[in-house]
Amino acid sequence: MKSANILLSIVAAVAITFGFSTSSVQGQCTTDTSGDGQVGGEDLAPFLADWGLTGSTIATDFNHDGVVDGLDLPLLLGSFGPCPAPTWATVLEWSPDVAVVTDANLRAAIVASGFPWRIRDNSSNIEMLLVPAGTFTMGCSASTSHSCDSDESPLHQVTLTNAFYMGRYEVTQAQWTAKMGSNPSYFSGFPDSPSRPVERVSWNMIAEESTSFMGVTGLRLPTEAEWEYAYRAGTTTAFHSYPGQPNGFNTDSLLVNIAWYNQNSGSQTHAVGGKFANALGLHDMSGNVFEWCQDWYGAYSSAAQTNPTGPATGWDRLLRGGNWYNNSSNCRASRRVFTAPDFIYPNYGFRVVRTP
Repeated sequence: MKSANILLSIVAAVAITFGFSTSSVQGQCTTDTSGDGQVGGEDLAPFLADWGLTGSTIATDFNHDGVVDGLDLPLLLGSFGPCPAPTWATVLEWSPDVAVVTDANLRAAIVASGFPWRIRDNSSNIEMLLVPAGTFTMGCSASTSHSCDSDESPLHQVTLTNAFYMGRYEVTQAQWTAKMGSNPSYFSGFPDSPSRPVERVSWNMIAEESTSFMGVTGLRLPTEAEWEYAYRAGTTTAFHSYPGQPNGFNTDSLLVNIAWYNQNSGSQTHAVGGKFANALGLHDMSGNVFEWCQDWYGAYSSAAQTNPTGPATGWDRLLRGGNWYNNSSNCRASRRVFTAPDFIYPNYGFRVVRTP
């Protein structure tokens, strides 16, 4: 009884500090342990019962640090009220799956954002995962097998202040055809073609007009900074991490685990999701097809930047991530490729982004 009274006193103190409102943590429905679409007293009781428990799968460990304690309490109290869901999407999972988002810091940042982790865009039927806000070092990640190009420097700090949703996979031929009515892809005659990434799409076809894919769906392309931040998923190496290589890696020998490129692709694209995802759960960020970014191509500055969007004007748009045709160098986190926005090629595709 004494311990229960102490816990209730803690609850009262934190309630005074944080308030029982939804303003502090919007949409924090990982705290809806009862599953009724509301966060309230019915969720407080199991939380108090679990106080002090440790482990990696406890539902009331809201910040995913392995223990139910006072650090979880503000998340619960700050989310009292109905669970707001995006009107443009269907929530598939509120809380990040520990088997998919393998980095504990990323899981905690996703939970702290207050947005559901995994959703499906209603317009395009594209599955999307939340990428939390954060700061990273953008630019050259030298490896033992590659040197960096001059336009990957200087290294500079980038802060992204807003979480965003990114397509879990590259946009497929089926998803493109469903919205645009035809399939421009070179690799369209295979039994699994609907699940392969759409290609032979220019930047203009994707994003230029109201009748483009983005104009029709209400989605957008990632900025170059968003793309590299999402690719890295907390790593600083040439290539992103995957299960078994939690800190990323620098050499080509392990690239076959995450990418379709010229050494293993058989000179063609492959169905999305066939390789290991990175620590955010994003597949094919390396290889398969190059991915268009929103930005005009331009030189880097050494100055720290917040939410950069690239030059205001330019001649070429950026592509990232490598592809089935090119070598491993193009699959690196910091590698930049650019071309005219009306150019099409069988290794040019894209993935989508949306701000919550």
